[in-house]
Amino acid sequence: MQEYTLKNDDFLVSQTDEKGIILFANDDFCKLAGYTIEEMVGKQHNLVRHPDMPKAAFKDLWNTIQAGKVWDGYIKNKAKDGGYYWVYATVYPMVDAVSKKTMYMSCRRKPSKEEIESAQAHYKTLR
Repeated sequence: MQEYTLKNDDFLVSQTDEKGIILFANDDFCKLAGYTIEEMVGKQHNLVRHPDMPKAAFKDLWNTIQAGKVWDGYIKNKAKDGGYYWVYATVYPMVDAVSKKTMYMSCRRKPSKEEIESAQAHYKTLR
């Protein structure tokens, strides 16, 4: 399984509805994940969930953002070809001014090697 490393200036952005359906994905995200925008929009964001990620991490993420708070942390994602990549993610809840529906914006950047190692150690304690 190949590891992909983000470039220092990569900035992955996606927006989902309240159920985690992708509404938007920027070019950096599509390129790294290996999907076209057409393949991503309308799909669950867990399309890129890596099986090594503990369910407890995503439970914490969803509990936090559904409470209207910002979540941040490290995530190992799976690319379309089976490879993987690590990101430092910040997920923001937001309410659409017109529809009044809640949506979530996720912005991701390259984590350091030390940050990844720390996240891996922490995630081994969770499941």
